[in-house]
Amino acid sequence: MAAEKVIIAGFGGQGVLLMGQVLAYAGMLENKEVSWIPSYGPEMRGGTANCNVIVSSKKIGSPVISTPDTLIALNRPSMEKFESSVKKDGVMIYNKSLIDVEPKRSDIKAVSADITNIAIEMGNTKIANMIALGVYLGITKVVKLESIMQALKKMLPERHHDKLPLNQKALEKGMSLVA
Repeated sequence: MAAEKVIIAGFGGQGVLLMGQVLAYAGMLENKEVSWIPSYGPEMRGGTANCNVIVSSKKIGSPVISTPDTLIALNRPSMEKFESSVKKDGVMIYNKSLIDVEPKRSDIKAVSADITNIAIEMGNTKIANMIALGVYLGITKVVKLESIMQALKKMLPERHHDKLPLNQKALEKGMSLVA
Protein backbone atom coordinates (compact mmCIF):
# COMPACT_ATOMS: atom_id res chain seq x y z
CA MET A 1 0.00 0.00 0.00
CA ALA A 2 1.27 3.44 -0.88
CA ALA A 3 0.63 6.29 1.51
CA GLU A 4 -3.00 7.35 1.97
CA LYS A 5 -3.22 11.05 2.79
CA VAL A 6 -6.51 12.38 4.12
CA ILE A 7 -7.73 15.73 5.41
CA ILE A 8 -10.72 15.50 7.74
CA ALA A 9 -12.48 18.83 8.31
CA GLY A 10 -15.59 20.21 9.99
CA PHE A 11 -16.86 22.29 12.90
CA GLY A 12 -15.31 21.92 16.33
CA GLY A 13 -17.47 19.47 18.27
CA GLN A 14 -18.13 17.19 15.26
CA GLY A 15 -15.45 14.73 16.34
CA VAL A 16 -13.08 15.59 13.48
CA LEU A 17 -9.89 15.28 15.54
CA LEU A 18 -11.08 12.04 17.16
CA MET A 19 -11.75 10.55 13.70
CA GLY A 20 -8.18 11.32 12.69
CA GLN A 21 -6.72 9.98 15.92
CA VAL A 22 -8.69 6.74 15.69
CA LEU A 23 -7.65 6.28 12.05
CA ALA A 24 -3.97 6.85 12.90
CA TYR A 25 -4.16 4.56 15.94
CA ALA A 26 -5.79 1.81 13.84
CA GLY A 27 -2.97 2.16 11.30
CA MET A 28 -0.44 1.77 14.13
CA LEU A 29 -2.22 -1.38 15.32
CA GLU A 30 -1.72 -2.76 11.80
CA ASN A 31 2.02 -1.93 11.96
CA LYS A 32 1.73 0.88 9.41
CA GLU A 33 3.54 4.20 9.52
CA VAL A 34 1.17 6.98 10.60
CA SER A 35 1.04 10.69 11.26
CA TRP A 36 -1.75 12.84 12.69
CA ILE A 37 -1.64 16.63 12.83
CA PRO A 38 -4.59 18.52 14.33
CA SER A 39 -5.51 22.09 13.47
CA TYR A 40 -8.28 24.09 15.09
CA GLY A 41 -9.26 27.64 15.84
CA PRO A 42 -9.22 29.11 19.36
CA GLU A 43 -12.94 28.51 19.79
CA MET A 44 -13.54 24.81 20.55
CA ARG A 45 -17.16 24.09 19.59
CA GLY A 46 -18.44 25.76 16.45
CA GLY A 47 -15.06 26.91 15.14
CA THR A 48 -13.43 25.02 12.30
CA ALA A 49 -11.28 22.00 13.01
CA ASN A 50 -9.31 19.76 10.70
CA CYS A 51 -6.56 17.21 10.81
CA ASN A 52 -4.06 15.69 8.40
CA VAL A 53 -3.67 11.92 8.63
CA ILE A 54 -1.24 9.77 6.69
CA VAL A 55 -1.33 5.97 6.82
CA SER A 56 1.50 4.33 4.90
CA SER A 57 3.41 1.10 4.47
CA LYS A 58 6.63 3.14 4.06
CA LYS A 59 8.33 5.83 6.15
CA ILE A 60 6.52 9.18 6.02
CA GLY A 61 8.79 11.97 4.75
CA SER A 62 6.61 14.87 5.88
CA PRO A 63 3.40 14.90 7.92
CA VAL A 64 2.17 18.00 6.07
CA ILE A 65 -0.44 17.35 3.38
CA SER A 66 -0.79 19.85 0.55
CA THR A 67 -2.68 17.59 -1.89
CA PRO A 68 -4.70 14.93 -0.08
CA ASP A 69 -5.82 11.70 -1.73
CA THR A 70 -9.09 12.12 0.16
CA LEU A 71 -11.02 14.94 1.80
CA ILE A 72 -13.75 14.26 4.34
CA ALA A 73 -15.76 17.49 4.62
CA LEU A 74 -18.40 17.52 7.35
CA ASN A 75 -19.59 21.09 6.69
CA ARG A 76 -19.74 23.63 3.88
CA PRO A 77 -16.88 25.92 5.01
CA SER A 78 -14.59 22.87 5.11
CA MET A 79 -15.59 21.76 1.62
CA GLU A 80 -15.09 25.29 0.28
CA LYS A 81 -11.69 25.55 1.95
CA PHE A 82 -10.21 22.17 0.95
CA GLU A 83 -11.96 20.96 -2.23
CA SER A 84 -9.40 22.65 -4.48
CA SER A 85 -6.51 20.88 -2.71
CA VAL A 86 -7.67 17.29 -3.42
CA LYS A 87 -5.40 15.59 -5.93
CA LYS A 88 -6.71 14.91 -9.45
CA ASP A 89 -8.69 11.63 -9.41
CA GLY A 90 -8.78 11.86 -5.61
CA VAL A 91 -11.89 11.42 -3.47
CA MET A 92 -14.03 13.94 -1.62
CA ILE A 93 -16.58 12.61 0.86
CA TYR A 94 -19.03 15.28 1.93
CA ASN A 95 -21.90 15.53 4.39
CA LYS A 96 -24.94 16.45 2.30
CA SER A 97 -26.96 16.96 5.50
CA LEU A 98 -24.97 20.18 6.12
CA ILE A 99 -23.62 21.01 2.65
CA ASP A 100 -26.21 22.45 0.29
CA VAL A 101 -23.94 23.01 -2.72
CA GLU A 102 -22.50 20.65 -5.31
CA PRO A 103 -18.73 20.18 -5.62
CA LYS A 104 -17.12 22.49 -8.17
CA ARG A 105 -14.61 19.96 -9.50
CA SER A 106 -15.32 17.19 -11.99
CA ASP A 107 -11.80 15.66 -11.90
CA ILE A 108 -12.33 14.07 -8.46
CA LYS A 109 -14.72 11.41 -7.23
CA ALA A 110 -17.29 13.21 -5.08
CA VAL A 111 -19.21 10.98 -2.68
CA SER A 112 -22.12 12.56 -0.83
CA ALA A 113 -23.69 10.93 2.20
CA ASP A 114 -26.52 12.17 4.42
CA ILE A 115 -24.23 11.75 7.44
CA THR A 116 -25.85 13.99 10.07
CA ASN A 117 -29.41 12.94 9.22
CA ILE A 118 -28.45 9.25 9.41
CA ALA A 119 -26.87 9.89 12.84
CA ILE A 120 -30.14 11.55 13.95
CA GLU A 121 -32.10 8.51 12.66
CA MET A 122 -29.74 6.25 14.62
CA GLY A 123 -30.53 8.26 17.76
CA ASN A 124 -27.27 10.11 18.44
CA THR A 125 -25.77 13.02 16.47
CA LYS A 126 -22.36 12.34 18.07
CA ILE A 127 -21.90 9.23 15.86
CA ALA A 128 -21.93 11.27 12.63
CA ASN A 129 -18.12 11.20 12.66
CA MET A 130 -18.10 7.38 12.79
CA ILE A 131 -20.59 7.20 9.90
CA ALA A 132 -18.26 9.45 7.88
CA LEU A 133 -15.26 7.32 8.87
CA GLY A 134 -17.22 4.24 7.77
CA VAL A 135 -17.85 5.79 4.34
CA TYR A 136 -14.11 6.51 4.10
CA LEU A 137 -13.17 2.94 5.09
CA GLY A 138 -15.71 1.55 2.63
CA ILE A 139 -14.03 3.47 -0.19
CA THR A 140 -10.34 3.23 0.73
CA LYS A 141 -10.09 0.07 2.89
CA VAL A 142 -6.97 1.75 4.36
CA VAL A 143 -7.42 -0.09 7.68
CA LYS A 144 -9.74 -2.85 8.92
CA LEU A 145 -12.96 -2.16 10.84
CA GLU A 146 -11.63 -4.38 13.65
CA SER A 147 -8.57 -2.11 13.99
CA ILE A 148 -10.81 0.97 14.23
CA MET A 149 -12.85 -0.73 16.97
CA GLN A 150 -9.67 -1.73 18.86
CA ALA A 151 -8.43 1.87 18.58
CA LEU A 152 -11.76 3.27 19.83
CA LYS A 153 -11.72 0.88 22.79
CA LYS A 154 -8.19 2.00 23.73
CA MET A 155 -8.86 5.72 23.18
CA LEU A 156 -12.33 6.20 24.66
CA PRO A 157 -12.51 6.55 28.44
CA GLU A 158 -13.90 3.44 30.18
CA ARG A 159 -17.11 5.33 31.04
CA HIS A 160 -17.90 5.54 27.29
CA HIS A 161 -17.28 1.88 26.46
CA ASP A 162 -21.05 1.28 26.58
CA LYS A 163 -21.18 3.35 23.35
CA LEU A 164 -18.79 1.05 21.43
CA PRO A 165 -21.62 -1.08 19.92
CA LEU A 166 -23.36 2.08 18.62
CA ASN A 167 -20.05 3.34 17.19
CA GLN A 168 -19.56 0.00 15.42
CA LYS A 169 -23.10 0.19 13.97
CA ALA A 170 -22.33 3.73 12.76
CA LEU A 171 -19.09 2.59 11.08
CA GLU A 172 -20.89 -0.35 9.45
CA LYS A 173 -23.72 1.95 8.30
CA GLY A 174 -21.18 4.29 6.68
CA MET A 175 -19.45 1.38 4.97
CA SER A 176 -22.80 0.08 3.68
CA LEU A 177 -23.53 3.43 2.00
CA VAL A 178 -20.69 2.83 -0.48
CA ALA A 179 -20.80 -0.98 -0.67
